[in-house]
Amino acid sequence: MFDKLEDIALRLEEVLNQLSEPDVASDTERFRRLMKEQSDLTPIVEAYREYKQNQQNIEESLMLLDEESDEEMRELAKEELNASKAKVEGLEETLKILLLPKDPNDEKNVIVEIRAGAGGDEAALFAAEIYRMYVHYAEGRRWKVETVECEEIGIGGMKNVSFMVSGQGVYSAMKYESGVHRVQRVPETESGGRIHTSTISVAVMPEAEEVEVEIDDKDIRIDVMRASGNGGQCVNTTDSAVRLTHYPTGIVVYSQTEKSQLQNKAKAFALLRAKLYDMECQKAHDAEAEARRSQIGTGDRSEKIRTYNFPQGRVTDHRIGLTLYKLDKIMDGDIQEIIDACLAADQAAKLSSFEDKA
Repeated sequence: MFDKLEDIALRLEEVLNQLSEPDVASDTERFRRLMKEQSDLTPIVEAYREYKQNQQNIEESLMLLDEESDEEMRELAKEELNASKAKVEGLEETLKILLLPKDPNDEKNVIVEIRAGAGGDEAALFAAEIYRMYVHYAEGRRWKVETVECEEIGIGGMKNVSFMVSGQGVYSAMKYESGVHRVQRVPETESGGRIHTSTISVAVMPEAEEVEVEIDDKDIRIDVMRASGNGGQCVNTTDSAVRLTHYPTGIVVYSQTEKSQLQNKAKAFALLRAKLYDMECQKAHDAEAEARRSQIGTGDRSEKIRTYNFPQGRVTDHRIGLTLYKLDKIMDGDIQEIIDACLAADQAAKLSSFEDKA
């Protein structure tokens, strides 16, 4: 591990030297690539330098204990020794996590697709609430949200909704939300006061660039039509809505949220590329079943990942055994604690797998 850390420290010096060269700034692509590499390497090198400093403190404290006869100085040396040992242990774990292979999609924007499942209108209502939960969470992180497709029902629910979230590190956080979300509560339409269970599915797909997914024109049918719905910004009187049909996979996507046909077409193609890219990612995960099982958030989309129990005010994430009694805050977008817990569990599983192989 330490040989690798030395190589990383040397590489960071090389990157910094290249960034200081006068001609680099004029080469936008090279400058962007070097800045990205600097951003990735700096936290590792800083942690490694801190680790080496504390190792040096340990050696100096041990030397002082061997040579010093003054009891007060010996006590100070012991305190320094214990503090440095504790830091070294913590930094070793930090460095192991920093050296884990990164998900190449972590920095990408995402397209999220929410679909009502079992439960009829109640499931559609819950889908709309989960959509609002993610919008509030994104706004709190200062991410941008753009709706791509929505199919609403008259009582304020959504049969399905797709939206893009753009910002720094979006996929790294949102990828843990893929799966089946279950709600347990008394629906407003239930006169007998019985608790119903409904489900929705959430798919979080990394945004794919055109170079990553090639779509042949002959494989696509493009239909334009008037937008439809319950009113508001999704509806207009021109042929602005766009539907794409991808013949090889049978995927159909639809976008009507913009007044411009060109904008809807761009959003529809972004959604189609994300779906095709996601299919390829899922195939890769299926081919590496053991690795997939050891990770949080990259498993079967049919997996029930979370239950929202309204009568008891609790939310349980079944993958990591986490239960929180703050349902109101979570439904208002306060989901960072759940995401952080999923990230920690994911890193622990990967670290365990990495150490077993080593």
